[in-house]
Amino acid sequence: MPMIKRNYKQEYKTAMARGEHEDRMERQRARRSLDKKDVNRSGKDVAHVKALSKGGSNKDGVTLQRPSTNRSFKRNADGSMK
Repeated sequence: MPMIKRNYKQEYKTAMARGEHEDRMERQRARRSLDKKDVNRSGKDVAHVKALSKGGSNKDGVTLQRPSTNRSFKRNADGSMK
């Protein structure tokens, strides 16, 4: 089976077009701000109080959460978000 080479330049363009780049930068700024305050975040995720996907930002606040808690929203029985 031949190896398919990834086109990283195209992936970057796609992420920029979707608006993912700015959210990634916002997450990095949140992590770095906690690191500057010498907060021990080992084994934890930096969670935004209002999710970036729902229009939140670092100004809304960030907290430390367990990864299992942070990585999914509560769902209805049909799989849609509550």
